[in-house]
Amino acid sequence: MAYQKFVESTSIYLREVRESDVNDHYYNWLNDPEINQFLETRYVPRSLENIRAFVKSMDGNSHEVFLAICDKATDKHIGNIKLGPINWIHRYADISLLVGDKSYWGKGIATEAIRLVTEFAFYRLNLHKVKAGCYAENVGSKKAFEKVGFVLEGVMKKQWILNGEFQDQLYLGLCVEDYKR
Repeated sequence: MAYQKFVESTSIYLREVRESDVNDHYYNWLNDPEINQFLETRYVPRSLENIRAFVKSMDGNSHEVFLAICDKATDKHIGNIKLGPINWIHRYADISLLVGDKSYWGKGIATEAIRLVTEFAFYRLNLHKVKAGCYAENVGSKKAFEKVGFVLEGVMKKQWILNGEFQDQLYLGLCVEDYKR
């Protein structure tokens, strides 16, 4: 069976996350301390069964669009990006992502995935704003969002604990009219 690419760029495409994506690689992403260091899921060990249950729960969810980030050249599943929860009344949504395959780090994959899902949010879903949060120490995530046009909108002082130290949470946002400029 030939599967459809949901949205694509020159180097990656986004498609639905499938139960068949839940494998040893996915399991290792969520349980690797370097990969999950900025994820709240790091506090609870993940099993293949609970990862599979989460993926299944996201299938067809109209308030959260959960997508696999795939290398266009190899079709390899290298991470995930989620748009949601979506607030349909006020027309905004959060974006969160994980590039789980370390061999793709530092190559602009996160930026490209954010750009694709932002365009989807604005031009296909008619949302007005997308937003994201990250640990202040997560410089790569902050830079990836800023490259797409997100701006720092706020800081929650000492919101999270990371490596035994309190960390600020950064809030970034982008409205459709700013993106179009």
